[in-house]
Amino acid sequence: MHGNLDRIPPPLARFGPRLLRNRCFHSFAGPPWLCFNTDMSTDASGLSAELTALATTASNADALMHGIADLLHQRLVKYNWVGFYMIQKDGNQEILALGPFRGTMTPHTRIPLNQGICGAAASTGKTVIVDDVNNDPRYLACSLETKSEIVVPIFVRGKVVGELDIDSHFLAAFAAEDRQLCEHAAALVGRFLESHP
Repeated sequence: MHGNLDRIPPPLARFGPRLLRNRCFHSFAGPPWLCFNTDMSTDASGLSAELTALATTASNADALMHGIADLLHQRLVKYNWVGFYMIQKDGNQEILALGPFRGTMTPHTRIPLNQGICGAAASTGKTVIVDDVNNDPRYLACSLETKSEIVVPIFVRGKVVGELDIDSHFLAAFAAEDRQLCEHAAALVGRFLESHP
């Protein structure tokens, strides 16, 4: 089913076709125009190629992470906060330190590995998707608007060195194609770090 932009309320209409492409409506309750089930697959394949191109031209890892955060935040309207956390030593323990990001400032600039959804992804080395953060006791609240989250570990030579964290203002915003896209982005950073020590 395809959407009709004339039926989207003015606050959302400015996003135009991006909103329709990126399945932003399924989490709302309300008028019929919100009941779209659009497919991101075309965008995901195009974005994967653009992310790969970023990795081949980036001057350093920081520039690559900035580029990835910019691209995902700009092109996918349901990706309301996109950022990286990198593992650093803090005394005797390792913590997740905030790196490049796009979105509002977060109070969580340093996260212990045993806390939050970010800590869970870093500790287990597995992608974590939470469809409703209000139902997950691990969630470290940073925005009342955040409804769902995906966190993808970044590996260098088999070891977790950081992660890509994305928050959405929409419930269950992250489908299989989102996971694939985010894991691709995280893998690009990992491979870049491996080849640029």
